[in-house]
Amino acid sequence: MNAMTRRFAVGTVAVSIALTMAACGKAGDDKGSSSSDSKAKSIGLLLPENATTRYEKFDRPLIEAKIKELCPDCVVNYDNAAADPQKQAQQVNSMITKGVKVLILDPQDSVGIKSSVEAAVAKGIKVVAYDRLAEGPISAYVSYDNEKVGELQGQALLDAMGPNATPQSKIVMIDGDPADPNAAQFKAGAHKILDGKVDIAYEQSGLWKDTVANQKVTAAITQLGKSSIKGVYSANDGMAGGIATALKGAGISVPLTGQDAELAGLQRILTNAQTSTIYKAYKPEADATAEIAVDLLLGKDFKSAADTTATSASGQTVPAKLLPATSVTKANIKDTVIKDGLYTTAQLCTAEFAQACKDAGIS
Repeated sequence: MNAMTRRFAVGTVAVSIALTMAACGKAGDDKGSSSSDSKAKSIGLLLPENATTRYEKFDRPLIEAKIKELCPDCVVNYDNAAADPQKQAQQVNSMITKGVKVLILDPQDSVGIKSSVEAAVAKGIKVVAYDRLAEGPISAYVSYDNEKVGELQGQALLDAMGPNATPQSKIVMIDGDPADPNAAQFKAGAHKILDGKVDIAYEQSGLWKDTVANQKVTAAITQLGKSSIKGVYSANDGMAGGIATALKGAGISVPLTGQDAELAGLQRILTNAQTSTIYKAYKPEADATAEIAVDLLLGKDFKSAADTTATSASGQTVPAKLLPATSVTKANIKDTVIKDGLYTTAQLCTAEFAQACKDAGIS
């Protein structure tokens, strides 16, 4: 090979390498741009626990689906605190590190999470409180009229007690976790209806746990005597499961409330182990939350979705969307949760509950 040929070959290789590097550089720039865009349109979603079936089965998929519908290029970063408030605080820090622009937060401890909310807001993150109103500089809040939920529960208990609903009749109240602000509102609403109408002879927190609720009701039976108890208020279906077991073990059959329209709770209603639950349609709550989160992300006005206000325990007024709930008994299961598609007839009416469904006109 002569000198001219060698110079030509070297030059060709150099040009080829330069073109390859340029192409790689462009691809890298595109990837970097995509990553930046992804970070700019990222929304965090933190749910409080997974013992209650609603969060993983309904809330998470519904919120994620609606966000994707409204903002196809949005990225949702998800985590669950598994009922551990310290874990949730760490998850907020992780969301800050990831650079989310909006954080949907259902607090495990509404008061304890305040400093984490403040830290997120200090980084420019908009925080939407979901289902439970967290303390701190919240941009918006979506939930149900929780005091009204408690009123519905209290009235359902009185209705089920019938002539036994007298000022002398002893009932047991098992409230939710005091760290959950909703629990206080459910309790306040229930007391508004029950006080003076029955004798609340025993009241304790069940911490949203069926095992704790079971222990509390067992203690109430020991303290009051099984023949004295005429009804039991349970703040949700999860605890009602533990309570129903305790009542059955003691040979007691009395009205028992619940909340969340869990499948197991509805099946207990069909078999008379529970008398009522509260149906809070998850989709409207999830949709409104997703809409507000996307509006905040894109800098749009969200006030059409948050059409009222709520006041936190510390006195902060927050733009809010508060949805109505429905009391469910055996008489209206078909016209509420089945009609809305929360569960199919096949899911509700398994072999064990087929006859109970038939008796209730569900088939």
